[in-house]
Amino acid sequence: MTGVSIVVPTYREAESLPHLIDRIGRLRAGSHLDVELLVVDDDSNDGTVELVAGRPEPWLRLAVRKEGRGLAPAVVEGLRAATHEFLVVMDADLSHPPERIPALIAALRSGLDFAVGSRYVAGGATDDDWGLLRRLQNRVAAVLARPFTSIRDPMSGFFALHRSTLERADPLDPVGYKIALELIVKCRCERIGEIPIHFESRRYGESKLTVRERIRYLEHLARLGVYRLGAGSRRWSRSTRFSR
Repeated sequence: MTGVSIVVPTYREAESLPHLIDRIGRLRAGSHLDVELLVVDDDSNDGTVELVAGRPEPWLRLAVRKEGRGLAPAVVEGLRAATHEFLVVMDADLSHPPERIPALIAALRSGLDFAVGSRYVAGGATDDDWGLLRRLQNRVAAVLARPFTSIRDPMSGFFALHRSTLERADPLDPVGYKIALELIVKCRCERIGEIPIHFESRRYGESKLTVRERIRYLEHLARLGVYRLGAGSRRWSRSTRFSR
């Protein structure tokens, strides 16, 4: 069987989690995937601890973070705690369909470094209740990421990568909520594929996407720009030194 670790960062997602766990359980039973689910919770105090403790699934694990909270750091911690070769990250709010995980893994097996669950390739879609403003904001954010990747949905929080890809990453220093972009850049991913998904609107709880998070996204882009400039300088320095 193929081992897959699914990392789900959470903050006050106790209403959604039972439904997500059930769907992943059905995926596990109906596929050749040996799945472990790692819920990485930012000390929600909403019943998440009790919920996970009361579940019967032996493949379900919980880590509660008390310090350095945030979606991106939670994902990094979960990825480092994962035990399988294939690593998947997804949201807890049921916007990402776990049924598409086999397609993400198949894409990695075909030779990709990184596979993204995409709303903006053929076959991908979002729920009809997305307003014009939300669609426009997402498109603008994707355009701003163009210096770092040419994929159409760099804002996706649903993606998969090999453990070996993660292990070659330069030091990760994510800020905000777009950890995929951090990994694509700092793992130096060149073979990236987009797998179509239907992105569903949140059913339970409240969105964590605030104005502050949008500002932090701009800060993240600036950090990645500085990193890219530094990495280019280091490569130039090495090539100059070796040519002498």
